[in-house]
Amino acid sequence: MRPAARCPAAPPVVFVDTEQVTLDFVECPPPPLSADERREVDRRWAETRDRNPATFDGPLVAALGLDLSGSGRAVVRWARMTYRHRALRAIRPPEDVPGSVYVTVLLPTDEGLVLGRGSRTTATPGLWSLPGGAAEPPPTGRPLDLAALRGHAVRELAEEVGVTAPESELRLWALTRGTRFDSLGFHFLAPSVPADRVRHRHAALAAAESARGIGPELDTIAFAAPGGRAPAPLPCADYLPQVLERYAAR
Repeated sequence: MRPAARCPAAPPVVFVDTEQVTLDFVECPPPPLSADERREVDRRWAETRDRNPATFDGPLVAALGLDLSGSGRAVVRWARMTYRHRALRAIRPPEDVPGSVYVTVLLPTDEGLVLGRGSRTTATPGLWSLPGGAAEPPPTGRPLDLAALRGHAVRELAEEVGVTAPESELRLWALTRGTRFDSLGFHFLAPSVPADRVRHRHAALAAAESARGIGPELDTIAFAAPGGRAPAPLPCADYLPQVLERYAAR
């Protein structure tokens, strides 16, 4: 059962203590939609495609709940859905909307953590965030677990920034839960790399993708000063200010 709607003054995300918890992932059926909801979701998706023809109704992992038993285990309930179903956020009360499961990578450099701004071809143009994105469901018969999410984070880092990192060198740094839609963010910390290498790799990636006529997912990158508490660039992903503050505090 989902918790009752939270106070609007609550912070966008809360941090879940994972140091003493084993995470289990349980796949569930997607929530049923009424005929009216399906029509409205399809109508809104058609409008989205008209505004941005590059938008893709790809598969995603929807978060149905995080159950903390207090016995050292936590259960992530999830379902297979597609991007168009995010329109439910404008149709249903927040407590009845499936959240999303997403991954990010905290990539430290000598100039700070790497940030990126979504290009106009993405679902979030102009939005600053850490490298990452919505998690995709595993192939049928394969489990969704931390290893799968870590692999997805590595792919996002390579696709968005051009930096490669061995999966074995990423560790789960934080788990956040959204206070509006119960979205779950799995934030992985990668080994430090030189900032100049990141600039070079991203520039090469952007040039290659522009030559292919598709453009980069991140149109520019920046660095959050190490140890500083400067505000996140705006507009930004809802989790970003809290994650940057927590990282600086540590």
